[in-house]
Amino acid sequence: MTCKRLVIEMGMGVDQHGQEPTVAAARAVRNAIAHNALPGVWEVAGLSDPNEMIVEVQVAVPYPEQVREAEVLAVLPFGRKSLKVESGGMVVQGRAIPQFNDKNDDMFVAIAAVTVLIETQWN
Repeated sequence: MTCKRLVIEMGMGVDQHGQEPTVAAARAVRNAIAHNALPGVWEVAGLSDPNEMIVEVQVAVPYPEQVREAEVLAVLPFGRKSLKVESGGMVVQGRAIPQFNDKNDDMFVAIAAVTVLIETQWN
């Protein structure tokens, strides 16, 4: 079996308060998948269960070592999921608001690419 890509979706997410790279990463993934439907998974690829899809997520975010993988992947409703986190995104100066438990003025921006693949016998 070989894997064939069906779609690559991109998104951006921001944590304005709280300085949590996981929040920014999860929002980027949610943004990437927010406005799509994948009827080709059933109608073209012939999958009978959406969990047969392979979903590879790549996220670039400040402080990637702090990202909690399970929380980011929980955004995806289906599929055999994997996550690759790397250093990137941006740190933007915002404004700390004590009521939001901000540690400082930093806002974290993450970008994500979500690739949906299927296993096939076709070359």
